[in-house]
Amino acid sequence: MIGRLIAFEGADASGKSTQAAMFAASIGADFTFQFGATRIGNAIRDIVLDNAHQELDDRAEALLIIADKAQHVSELVGPALAVGRTVVSDRFTASTLAYQGYGRGLDLGLLRSMMDFATHGIQPDLTVLLDVDIEVAWARLGDDTDRIEGAGAEFHQRVRDGYLDLASADPSRWLVVDADGTVEEVADRVAGGYRRWATTS
Repeated sequence: MIGRLIAFEGADASGKSTQAAMFAASIGADFTFQFGATRIGNAIRDIVLDNAHQELDDRAEALLIIADKAQHVSELVGPALAVGRTVVSDRFTASTLAYQGYGRGLDLGLLRSMMDFATHGIQPDLTVLLDVDIEVAWARLGDDTDRIEGAGAEFHQRVRDGYLDLASADPSRWLVVDADGTVEEVADRVAGGYRRWATTS
């Protein structure tokens, strides 16, 4: 028995976390998130997001985030999928490609290899991308930002462009949703897109 994995991705302040939790509840799926869903992952999250750690090397950042993925899959995602559960995860592997690959400029092929090792090759059956203009996301964030949120507009534009590149390269496994609107409007778009995907998958 192998369950389905549905990942929600998007830039910071895209509404992804809210939509992922709502969607999981609507289909009776397990809900989880990266990074920080495990005790070890939460410690990693504190290191990566703390503004006091501005000296953190980009490669060290990527390694820490990939370590969180390994623990997340070992403790939560893998066991749930093994018994046939559907899992909805707020972020999975695409976020590392978008943020550490496109955003930080690290090698995409190397990142893919390391994540494949960390996750035992588990990939989402569907990735839902909540896409929003950087200006809209920036207005939602406000001034209280963590180390990654505060990386600057050019960084976040590269992240958004990276997500769109990943989605266009694998359209059968990605659903791009306009995230500019009310929570209810975006949720309706997600639900409609998922129904269309489910009828063909």
